[in-house]
Amino acid sequence: MLNYDDKRNFYRMMLNSEVNITIIDDEANSDIVATCRDLSATGLAIEMSHPIDIGTHVRINVGSANSSIQALDARGKVMRVTEEAPDCFLIGVSIEEID
Repeated sequence: MLNYDDKRNFYRMMLNSEVNITIIDDEANSDIVATCRDLSATGLAIEMSHPIDIGTHVRINVGSANSSIQALDARGKVMRVTEEAPDCFLIGVSIEEID
């Protein structure tokens, strides 16, 4: 029997990279540094110490360790928030636009 991950249209790349997040929906455009756990063509999972409300629009920048690979600069929407441990939240972001 296939599990949920086997039904995905795009494979996930497992990462452990720093990601810069700007919350577009708040007036201050808050900047947050977190960890990108995985990335696919349609979204990413971000680990951080506090939650972000579902439906929040964010700008995401994941740098590249290799100069031949372009950094990811995108806009997305928070689709899922899971508390994994105290002060550890996994934020699922759907990519809406890549710049």
